[in-house]
Amino acid sequence: MSNSMRETITQLLSDRDSTLALSEELLPLVYSELKQLANRQMAQEKPGQTLQPTALVHEAYIRLVGNPDLQWDSRGHFFAAAARSMRQILLNRAKQKNFVKHGGGRNREALPDIAFVDEPEPERMLALESALQTLEEIDPRKAEIVNLRFFAGLTVEQTALALSLSPATVKRDWQFARTWLHRELNREVGEH
Repeated sequence: MSNSMRETITQLLSDRDSTLALSEELLPLVYSELKQLANRQMAQEKPGQTLQPTALVHEAYIRLVGNPDLQWDSRGHFFAAAARSMRQILLNRAKQKNFVKHGGGRNREALPDIAFVDEPEPERMLALESALQTLEEIDPRKAEIVNLRFFAGLTVEQTALALSLSPATVKRDWQFARTWLHRELNREVGEH
């Protein structure tokens, strides 16, 4: 993405006179990056899920630009909010799938000859969300780094820029957070 396009995105995000105008002008500029973010988020999960990356992008985008109370300081801030929104959408779907009235206890059958992009496994997503909430209480900065690196797919350098930190600090916090989350998720799995 060129610097002029980045500047255009940042300007659109800071001039929120009209939600409709923002929506119409911003979507073409950020769509491919949002789609990449959704693909990265869903690519690590089990096959046979029903949510497509395109649907995840559209739902997250509508939540972001449809809320006039949301403001973004920069392009990085917008993509961090998009990652958080996608995370919340996946978490809500995981919770919904665990409800018995929505078939939470039933096994799903894969449809032949249809390729679905992966959707996070509900139990895994719920355990991850619980661990991330705990991390946010303990160390909000490390939780934000996880959000930007894992959910938004930002590089160490992009994360450092978005949070006004040095790349070395981001690397150190990222390593700590990954180790901590791995331990928490293994503990959660061991209890069930």
